[in-house]
Amino acid sequence: MKQILVVDDDRASCELLREIFVAQGWGVETAQTPEQARALFMEKPFALVVSDIQLEAAQTGFDLLMTFRAQCPVILVTGFGSLDAAVAATREGAWDFISKPFKVKEVVNTARRALQHSAPTEDAPETLSARAETAGMTGRAPAMIELYKQIARVAPARATVLVMGESGTGKELVARAIHQYSPRAKGPFVPVNCGALTETLLEAELFGHLRGSFTGATADRRGLWEEAEGGTLFLDEIGETSPAMQVKLLRVLQEGEIRRVGAARSSRVNARVVAATNRELEAEVAAGRFREDLFYRLSVVTLRVPPLRARKEDIPLLAGRFLQKAARNAGRGGLKFAPETLKALLAYSWPGNVRELEAAIEHAALNTRDTEIAVEDLPAKLQTPDTRAASRSPLAALYEDLPTLDELERRYLAHVLEITEGHRTRAAETLGIDRRTLYRMAERFGINLDQ
Repeated sequence: MKQILVVDDDRASCELLREIFVAQGWGVETAQTPEQARALFMEKPFALVVSDIQLEAAQTGFDLLMTFRAQCPVILVTGFGSLDAAVAATREGAWDFISKPFKVKEVVNTARRALQHSAPTEDAPETLSARAETAGMTGRAPAMIELYKQIARVAPARATVLVMGESGTGKELVARAIHQYSPRAKGPFVPVNCGALTETLLEAELFGHLRGSFTGATADRRGLWEEAEGGTLFLDEIGETSPAMQVKLLRVLQEGEIRRVGAARSSRVNARVVAATNRELEAEVAAGRFREDLFYRLSVVTLRVPPLRARKEDIPLLAGRFLQKAARNAGRGGLKFAPETLKALLAYSWPGNVRELEAAIEHAALNTRDTEIAVEDLPAKLQTPDTRAASRSPLAALYEDLPTLDELERRYLAHVLEITEGHRTRAAETLGIDRRTLYRMAERFGINLDQ
């Protein structure tokens, strides 16, 4: 039987992970201090260590990572899901990183993958590499945690990266994060919007030009590719480039050389390229609007930024940060959201993604006459019947059809079990009863606690 060591200063978290792992047929030992963890590790071999980062002790999960990583894989857990935590954990050689509150399936799958491999080495491909949060990226949803881990893997390499995602999702923030945690971080980060310039202007901007090469070229000028020397060139909206421009970009990526407009000779360049688009480039290739060879050159690594509707649990966190920023800009302090306003934000589909959310919060901060942001302060498009309906209490469905007391008790028990994801100890604590009483209630109402 494979043995797992769980380390967390919170007893409830230890017990939750114990139940999860035992249900998979794995042996589990728990420790609430680094000292206990080391003592247990000396007594028996473990195939995996799962440790919280913050341990309310002189030492942290990072210290345990340094101690145990040579003997077995180490998974670090934190309540602060961020690029900071993901990169810091993975650069030090953690097998993987999990953010609280975690999903049972995610924990099991991550642990199973770790147990299927021997202890990681410095060069193990599964071991991520990077450090700390960056460039304004915010989010703790599973999709964002996975994106953080992908950034951590990609940043140290030299490969070109294609960032895909809808407008307003924060593709440039991803590109800046890749740059910031790469060996080129001390070099320049040079963004260029390929969709905002005509083909002729884009060529001159990217490659530079010689004096007299075209009307208005009164002096020699370096291009943005040369400006990005030793750093990162970010080609935003790469899907908007013309076929002729695509040929020129392909040549630079293949040869590592540019030729200024009007020049007879080429010169070497050394800038990492990160490109971004809101188009599905594979479909563009199939339609003949984008060169297939350029697509493969750009997409050595492809990262997808999730739309806001796919990570709605991040909306309160994002909205809070945008409100702080808007309040500072407006010279107002103490602004906060009314509970029904947050529910309205969660109910909206956000086709414009994070950018639209930020604009909506700034609008509300400027329009409110109170210190509490009301639904009426939001843009009109958010004040729909759907958002108003969603602002009702989620508990309303428990009693709106006037059930009997017995039926109401059954519904509430089912609701608590859903919220606690079936964790019996937490459900019993929420209900203010012991576990034995919980079992009796479930049996009386025909609720299967194993499902």
